Amino acid sequence: MAIISSIPQSSAPARSQSVNARILRLAWRSPEMKVASALFLALCLLTLFGPFIIDASATKISVADKFLPPIFMDGGRLPYFLGTDQLGRDLLLRSLVGLRNAFLIGVVSVILMFALGCAIGIFSGYRGGWTDVVLMRITDIQMSIPVIILAITILGMSRPNPFTIVAVLVLSGWPIYARVARSVTLAERQKEYVRAARIIGASDLRIMIRHIAPSILPPIAFVAVLDVARMMIFEAIFGFIGIGIQPPTPTFGTIISGGTQYLLNAWWITIVPGCLLALSLGSLNLIGGVLERSRNLVLQGAA
Repeated sequence: MAIISSIPQSSAPARSQSVNARILRLAWRSPEMKVASALFLALCLLTLFGPFIIDASATKISVADKFLPPIFMDGGRLPYFLGTDQLGRDLLLRSLVGLRNAFLIGVVSVILMFALGCAIGIFSGYRGGWTDVVLMRITDIQMSIPVIILAITILGMSRPNPFTIVAVLVLSGWPIYARVARSVTLAERQKEYVRAARIIGASDLRIMIRHIAPSILPPIAFVAVLDVARMMIFEAIFGFIGIGIQPPTPTFGTIISGGTQYLLNAWWITIVPGCLLALSLGSLNLIGGVLERSRNLVLQGAA
């Protein structure tokens, strides 16, 4: 009994924490990581505090100020640093609010699909048998439904709002996390530390949460970072085709869609939010790419 009690129970979590720390340290040494993180942090701060600094409303209409160009062009004037749209609304402020909405929807969606997908994947991989077969067939069915088709079906039947948009994105995205979590669980459940946990009487739930779940983080963290960018793109697409957050709340999709007919004489209406979205997505993709490369290097070194 003394021998059984001496079996280390926290070896897997400790190992996972060590791997995670090494991945983060290696990633932070990359200049790309520092530049991308600084850019993304600056955008987040601008999004949070910009509307309080700019003395204007994102929905305030001023017909007398419509189609004002950015401040660096002839005809531009303060306080409209990046110009106004076809209704005289401040384009910088609308773009910042649109970025905030896109980022919040992207982060909340990824957190929920991460939790749901990992829970299903770990349970499916650990239990095996018919449980695994049924859950994976449901996952395959869900993965076969395109996001746009699912969005049109659900959002087209009701007035779109942030909650329904998040629900659509979670329904479309959780199978990826379930697949990754299941594959890691299948590899981990036969290892010594899981057998040791069973010997000392740990329940299946404790093994899944305390021992296997920490092993999921390294291979799935960079997927989650990249998925935030992907969810932001979908949110913009929904707004562009008219099934996103409805006006007067500004979103990237609605701003760009409303400015497409003025590209020749007021190109900034589409270019300004497009550039802000591109900067946000570029920084997130750089962070995710560096994390992925760092993880591969750490795992290769450990092997």
